[in-house]
Amino acid sequence: MQNCCSSNHCSDGAAAANPEFRKALWVALFVNLIMFTIEIIGGLYANSVSLLADAVDFAGDAANYALSLSVLSLGILWRARAAMIKGISMGAYGLLVVGKTVWASLYGAAPEAYTMGLIGLIALIANLSVAMMLYRFRNGDANMRSVWLCSRNDSIVNLMIILAALGVLGTASRWPDLVVAAVVSVLAISSAISIVVQARREIATAEKGALTLPVTIKIDQSK
Repeated sequence: MQNCCSSNHCSDGAAAANPEFRKALWVALFVNLIMFTIEIIGGLYANSVSLLADAVDFAGDAANYALSLSVLSLGILWRARAAMIKGISMGAYGLLVVGKTVWASLYGAAPEAYTMGLIGLIALIANLSVAMMLYRFRNGDANMRSVWLCSRNDSIVNLMIILAALGVLGTASRWPDLVVAAVVSVLAISSAISIVVQARREIATAEKGALTLPVTIKIDQSK
């Protein structure tokens, strides 16, 4: 990993002893809870699949930030396990959006563009603020990197929702909304794969270190 210590102790200290990262996580947690409420109401009102998908994403991110906070002071093994859970949940969310998009393509109607665009703009401002706070931690361990990827992906999605709202307004069609929802699922699944791969590597490294520890202690005692 870039800019990350190879030693478990060094990695542990970098995350646990960083009050700025902990503060950023708390802010991100509350922002995501607020935006989940706004987008779920707005998505239902505007009949927008992309807003509803993004609302579920906000809820998932809030849960992920809470999980990150709960393991922040623990060792690299537990933080990697938390990242693994986040990666799996992100992938499941992507598959859920795929199913919803397919259903809407068959039975859905065009969303209300003005509400969709306004809420998309509010969400973009919120996510850009969170992403700016977390940018400096993007090259940390799997737990830190998963947090950064969540905020980055959300900002991209919100920009696309705004563009989709303009597309719906210009064409009176539901397809711009569905295209964005499909892209949301691709981003979620690709990020999930990246997080799971890195988390598995960190778990294997940490477990290998734990297995060799008793041997080191035995050698020291024999001197």
